[in-house]
Formats: sequence, structure tokens, C-alpha cells
Amino acid sequence: MASPRNPARPISPHLTAWKWGVHMTVSILHRVTGDGLATVGTILLVWWLAALAGGKEAYAAFADIFTLADGKLNIIGYVFGIGLTLSLFQHMSSGIRHFVMDAGAGFELKTNRAGSWLTFFASITFTALFWAYLLVGK
Repeated sequence: MASPRNPARPISPHLTAWKWGVHMTVSILHRVTGDGLATVGTILLVWWLAALAGGKEAYAAFADIFTLADGKLNIIGYVFGIGLTLSLFQHMSSGIRHFVMDAGAGFELKTNRAGSWLTFFASITFTALFWAYLLVGK
């Protein structure tokens, strides 16, 4: 039989013991975007390969969703394209942040918080610039 908890012993910290910060969000988003990119990227690759193997009609159906036709992109193509691009840039930005921290820098509270916010700013900015380049100008 287990003995009752000794009140003198410290309890293990849990989510309720920590104040939620942007650095925690960035760390979790890094994992989520990595898994999402791998999963959705694999599904799209298999779909593309199946469309290639399925003939002209199957490939045309795939291409209609993910390419510009008459200057218009299907809404599904926008959702997947922008979502994957944002995930890629967020994952890349937080990966660079983790790389800097692995080198031993950026652990100070203000620097860590600023670096975390910078990942969001960079991912949104690079996504907007990338899609502006795709849709507006070459």
C-alpha cells in the first residue's frame, strides 16, 4: 500500500505550475508543424504520384486544384498552399531559434521571448512575400 504524500516533499511541476509563455507556444508549434508538414506532404506526394499513374484525367483533376488556371486558384489549393507555406516558414524559423539556443545563446528571458515573437513575425512575413511573388509578380 502506498504511503500518504509527505507535505515536505516538493510536488512535480505540471501545466498548472507554469505561467504560459510565447516560448512554450513556439516549441509546441515547432513539433506540430514538423508533423503536419511530414503528414500532409506525404499525402500530397502520394496523391500526385497516383494522379500521374492514373492518366490524363486524374492528373488534370489534381492539377486543377493546385495550379493557377486562368489566373484563378481553387480555394482548396489556397488553403493547402498557404497553410503548408506558413507551416514551413514557422518550422524553419523556430528551427533556427532552436539552433541558436543549442549553441548556448538566447536563454535570457527577454531574448528568449523576443526570439519567440520573431519566429511568428518571420513566418507570417515570409509567407506573405512568397505568395505575393507567386500571385502578383515575376
